[in-house]
Amino acid sequence: MERFSLRGKAALVTGGNRGLGRAMALALAEAGADVAIVSQSGEGAHEVVDKIEALGRSALAITGDVAVPTEARRIVRAVVDQFARLDVLVNAAGVNRRIPSLEVKEEEWDWIIGVNLKGTFFMCQAAAEAMIKQRGGSIINVASLLSEIGIPTLAPYAASKAGVVGLTRVLAAEWGPYGVRVNAIGPGYFRTRMTERLFSDPAWVERLLQQVPLGRAGFPEDLAGVVVFLASDASSYLTGQVIYVDGGYLCARPA
Repeated sequence: MERFSLRGKAALVTGGNRGLGRAMALALAEAGADVAIVSQSGEGAHEVVDKIEALGRSALAITGDVAVPTEARRIVRAVVDQFARLDVLVNAAGVNRRIPSLEVKEEEWDWIIGVNLKGTFFMCQAAAEAMIKQRGGSIINVASLLSEIGIPTLAPYAASKAGVVGLTRVLAAEWGPYGVRVNAIGPGYFRTRMTERLFSDPAWVERLLQQVPLGRAGFPEDLAGVVVFLASDASSYLTGQVIYVDGGYLCARPA
């Protein structure tokens, strides 16, 4: 359907070189968008660029640190210089480390909050400046189940992702009058490099799947439909919302 098409639109995906970000970048390209991806190391970026170009779309790989505000502005300028506009931002860059709360060090707290929350905010800010000038755009932040529930040893990560939800709602209210929509996706348990250690434990996987009504973990490609929906005109009256893509995990958790 035409309302789901992203042809003529330019998208930017942070953390687009791997995992969930990679899958969402490719989904946006499949829907017709030209796509820029951002990574801190550049690892895997050229492979993603090749896949986007194979779909007939233009692509750009940028190396940068989203937790640095000047870098966020530089990244957005590079995208606008390349594509002459910015219609979609997906904030998928994220880090995590499981640490008992009594053992969390300041540098670990700052690292996780810096990438997941500070980085998300300043990427939103930089992108919104461009979107407001063109009177429209869609910002899609990546939240988490940890935005809603508490799991031991994940205090900095949970704080960052709860912050992402609060930030999403504030920015949606503030930038809505300019035609800029801000929503979030809350992934459940997905198999990525970040979670591979968990999924290598068969007993843990068995316990997890007992809590997921759909009976399986998520794959990065499971985010394709929702990110295209939120990026496209099909969601033109939707802002300030969080869509949890979790196989039913949240609705099935015992009270």
